[in-house]
Amino acid sequence: MSSMIKIERETAETSISLELELYGSGKAEIDTGIGFFDHMLNLISFHGFMDLKLTVQGDLEVDEHHTVEDVGIVLGQAIKKALGDKAGIKRYGNVTIPMDEVVMQVVLDLSGRSYYAADLEFSRECVGAFPVELFAEFFRSLSSNAGMNLHFMMIRGGNAHHVIEGAFKAFGRALDEATSIDQRIGNKALSTKGSLGEGDQ
Repeated sequence: MSSMIKIERETAETSISLELELYGSGKAEIDTGIGFFDHMLNLISFHGFMDLKLTVQGDLEVDEHHTVEDVGIVLGQAIKKALGDKAGIKRYGNVTIPMDEVVMQVVLDLSGRSYYAADLEFSRECVGAFPVELFAEFFRSLSSNAGMNLHFMMIRGGNAHHVIEGAFKAFGRALDEATSIDQRIGNKALSTKGSLGEGDQ
């Protein structure tokens, strides 16, 4: 596994520069042009103990969609690249946390097969300049490009800000759990097939 990953991505809609140290200390330098989204990405970095440097120039004069979706694509690619053959990692993450009145659960599997599902309710359409519908766009793009099976379950709901913040925090914790090394696994992937990629279990 190579935990330091650098990706540059240019399209007609966004220009993204990303540096990811998967096994870091939780430091982040993030500027997407969307303040609330920056805050949420900082939470993934901090609670996932990964170092993330991210700069985005997006077509925010159109809307926030391309920026949020493309960050999900690039971050997912970086996670997949950093994990390599996934030798020794725990593979699964299952975390439940409170965020004031909200209780959020995130379950994920770094199986190589992507799937996204979320059972969430939002009390408003936007938090700051972040449309809540883009929550799904971000994590669907991330899970697809990381090869991740990802589920969000809202056990108890409330303020939309707290729902989203709880979800991002829990995701960071679950990803940290899934990418942690377990010495009992040894120099192989946690799969009866001996590898973790599309179609493996």
